[in-house]
Amino acid sequence: MDESLSFRFMKEEDIDQVLIIEHESFATPWSRDAFMNEITTNQFAVYIVLEDGNQIVGYCGAWIVVDEAHITNIALLPGYRGKKLGEALMQKMISVAKELGARTATLEVRVSNYVAQSLYRKLGFQDGAIRKNYYTDNQEDALVMWVNLT
Repeated sequence: MDESLSFRFMKEEDIDQVLIIEHESFATPWSRDAFMNEITTNQFAVYIVLEDGNQIVGYCGAWIVVDEAHITNIALLPGYRGKKLGEALMQKMISVAKELGARTATLEVRVSNYVAQSLYRKLGFQDGAIRKNYYTDNQEDALVMWVNLT
C-alpha cells in the first residue's frame, strides 16, 4: 500500500467526504443523519476511513455485537477502485473487529456484485443464505456471507 495512504477511525468532521463516496458508490446512499447516528450514538458501530494525504478515499463500517462483526458498508472513490484498497480496508476492519472480540463476521452483498463477492471469498467469506428483495432500490436479493475469524 502506498505510503501516503493511512487508516484511522471515522470522526464527525469526516462525514462530508464520506457522503461524497457514499453517493458515488450506492443507488440508495445513507444520509448524513445515518452516519452521524452511527459514529455518535450506536455503541456497537465501528467505522474506519482510508486517507490519501488529507483526502478520505474510502471507508468501512461494522457493528460489533458480542462476538460477531456485521460489516454494514464499504466503499471507495471510483478512482481508487481496482487497486486492492478494498481488500486492505476489509483486512483492517477484520483486524479491528478481532481486537474488539469478534469471532465471526457477516455481511450482505448484492447477488449481482460479483467483484465484491470475489473479494469477500478471497478473504475467506463463505456463502450463506439469500435475503429475498433485500435492496429497496430494485428489490434485488442479497447474498449473506460469513467468515470465522478465529
